[in-house]
Amino acid sequence: MMISNNESCFVTIDEFAKLDLRIGQVIQCQAVEGSDKLLQLTIDIGQETRNIFAGIKNAYPKPEELIDRLVVVIANLAPRKMRFGVSEGMVLCASNPNSQNDALFLLAVDKGAKVGMQVS
Repeated sequence: MMISNNESCFVTIDEFAKLDLRIGQVIQCQAVEGSDKLLQLTIDIGQETRNIFAGIKNAYPKPEELIDRLVVVIANLAPRKMRFGVSEGMVLCASNPNSQNDALFLLAVDKGAKVGMQVS
């Protein structure tokens, strides 16, 4: 993927600072009945737990293998009402939009990082 030099795609440091990125730990994870793509994750972000729906089922067909994994969460994303419930954040993944296999990869957290830590 090529990144454009068009200034309209840049964000300021003040805009970036509005994101509350946190280290979270998956404490529950299950496939969403009636959905081909969604997993429902319960994630501890330190001061609270969040219910998050993520379209990563194809990449992680065994949801139980994600339990205890540390992930990066956007903690201040506005809750979104979905057909299956309310999603209270977003887990960050890497992907290649030009890939034919729709591969997604949860971002890894370095050893030593703790649940609830802010990512900056």
